[in-house]
Amino acid sequence: MAASPSPAGGGGAGAAHGSGPSSFAFDSGLEIKTRSVEQTLLPLVSQITTLINHKDNTKKSDKTLQAIQRVGQAVNLAVGRFVKVGEAIANENWDLKEEINIACIEAKQAGETIAALTDVSSLNRPESDGQITIFTDKTGVIKAARLLLSSVTRVLLLADRVVIKQIIRSRNKVLATMERLEKVNSFQEFVQIFSQFGNEMVEFAHLTGDRQNDLKDEKKKAKMAAARSVLEKCTMMLLTASKTCLRHPNCESAHKNKEGVFDRMKVALDKVIEIVTECKPNGESDISSISVFTGIKEFKMNIETLRENLCFQSKETLSAMLEALLERMEDFTDCAYTSHEHRERILELSAQARMELQQLVSVWIQAQSRKTKSIAEELELTILKISHNLNELKKELHSTAAQLAADLLKYHADHVVLKALKLTGVEGNLEGLAEYACKLSEQKERLVETCRLLRHVSGTEPLEITCLHAEETFQVTGQQIISAAETLTLHPSSKIAKENLDVFCEAWESQISDMSTLLREINDVFEGRRGEKYGYLSLPKPMKNSANLRSLKADKPDSEEQAKIAKLGLRLGLLTSDANCEIEKWEDQENEMVLYGRNMSSMAYSLYLFTRGEGPLKTYQDLIHQLEVFAEEGLKLASSVQAFSKQLKDDDKLMLLLEINKFVPLCHQLQTIIKTPLQNQVFLKVDKCITKARSMMAVLVQLLSLCYKLLKKESRY
Repeated sequence: MAASPSPAGGGGAGAAHGSGPSSFAFDSGLEIKTRSVEQTLLPLVSQITTLINHKDNTKKSDKTLQAIQRVGQAVNLAVGRFVKVGEAIANENWDLKEEINIACIEAKQAGETIAALTDVSSLNRPESDGQITIFTDKTGVIKAARLLLSSVTRVLLLADRVVIKQIIRSRNKVLATMERLEKVNSFQEFVQIFSQFGNEMVEFAHLTGDRQNDLKDEKKKAKMAAARSVLEKCTMMLLTASKTCLRHPNCESAHKNKEGVFDRMKVALDKVIEIVTECKPNGESDISSISVFTGIKEFKMNIETLRENLCFQSKETLSAMLEALLERMEDFTDCAYTSHEHRERILELSAQARMELQQLVSVWIQAQSRKTKSIAEELELTILKISHNLNELKKELHSTAAQLAADLLKYHADHVVLKALKLTGVEGNLEGLAEYACKLSEQKERLVETCRLLRHVSGTEPLEITCLHAEETFQVTGQQIISAAETLTLHPSSKIAKENLDVFCEAWESQISDMSTLLREINDVFEGRRGEKYGYLSLPKPMKNSANLRSLKADKPDSEEQAKIAKLGLRLGLLTSDANCEIEKWEDQENEMVLYGRNMSSMAYSLYLFTRGEGPLKTYQDLIHQLEVFAEEGLKLASSVQAFSKQLKDDDKLMLLLEINKFVPLCHQLQTIIKTPLQNQVFLKVDKCITKARSMMAVLVQLLSLCYKLLKKESRY
């Protein structure tokens, strides 16, 4: 809520204790301080584990003893800082004071015990005989470490309860002030109350912003972001809508406009509390219905389990799943805006899916009674066929939704209807208002329908939530623009009514812009380009051979060069898609080979975007930076694959080493090209680098595929 007013003078969560603004400044920092100390403690606890596992028969040099003592002292100091923060939280929250203080005392005792047992700096001296240390009392260190972890965890959980209480108190204050704003009758009184409301909203924004950053669940983060976005935008709407109501108290459309803002803010405030307390009202589900892409994913998983277990699913269950899935696809075929070609193709693929499931069931029944090799192969073939059909359906559905959204965004980019509504308003043209209100309603319905289709193909739960938020925003804001335009048309000389309409139109334009970003993100996920979790598209650090870089052009490619490298990049883009498909097959997404492969695929995609004049790489210098890291990542992958090959039997090992022997020279060749002096032939160097990167990606796809097959083969033994 960056647009909110300054927090100066605002009351905070601490105001509930009668301590005013300064207390809020302290309370809002509690979570940050606690988190900071927690991050200090955890690595030190890891070092304690290392100490516990330290071999007793290892020679105890002075250097080793000093290192052990430093760790013990560091843990004790970190615990001391942690305890101070915990005690501060306890003093501000009397209902939890006793529990927090007990946990703090235990943490302090554990820290002091660890410090005492690791005080080994004088262990090599004669006078240290009989001293109890980590070497003579390992059990004591283990007990202290366990006590430390349990007590720290308890303090953190209690501190979390404090933060949740702060958010609830802050929400309640906002709601109470909103009720006063709804009933206010004089402009002067409104200004005073709104000033207080602004400060309370800033406090709420700070608390919920910190909470959003701390959430680990991406789905909850997306929900919190959506709710906070509503509150941020509605704060300004509430101001102008309320002022318009005060200026035109007998205007029905003005009151309708204002009520819409208050209602939406109350829903958003409740949503925030639902997220932080993890309590859903009346047990309602998160999303109105499962998306088509999620349904396809679940159906494919159930189909593929037949490879391992023929009795895992019933035929009726699979048939019911497919029918439910095809029913959800009616959102696409029944949509008035879906093209005839797309509709026919979706229906064709849907009918094909039914036929292929019938074929699968037939082979499945045979496989249950006749366990022969030929039947097993036929079952595998039918599973592959239906999986391929579902992939084709996904492509068609994504293409349908993405094309509709792109066409709609392009068509409404100039906001002709909004401009016309503003003009009819200042002219007092009621006939014009009716005409353009109708057009905006049509536009709204089309945007809502498109958001619904985008949700089906979004590919991730956070993006599904963002699509729902966009759908709701267009639905609500469309109606509010019409009521604001009606007020202006009835009072064409009213400056506040004009300002109010402008605010709602700006919110609409902002949501159109957000939808454009949303479409790009959905396309990225569909094409396997999303770097959300792993974030490898950021520019790498400068290369070591910086002298060579200084002679490199730092500017962007000109139009002629861009046209040439665009041809080079097309194949690279396709190869990144192939690599991502191979990566998706792996069950263990944290496998080292997968991580390096994903890293390379993400960087290759940024190279591909550069060839199109897009993405994070802007200049030739950026490109060369990325290529050097790309080559280094390739060598790391080769090393990881080589380590994996040692687990394999001779024939499999030889097959894998042959692929590695193709890959490693390409990495070295790319490094050589990068380090070669340019001699004013920048484009030639870029050409060679991208060509070599393309060759590396082609071998990478083969490597990932082979490693996956060999890993599956090994796991069967």
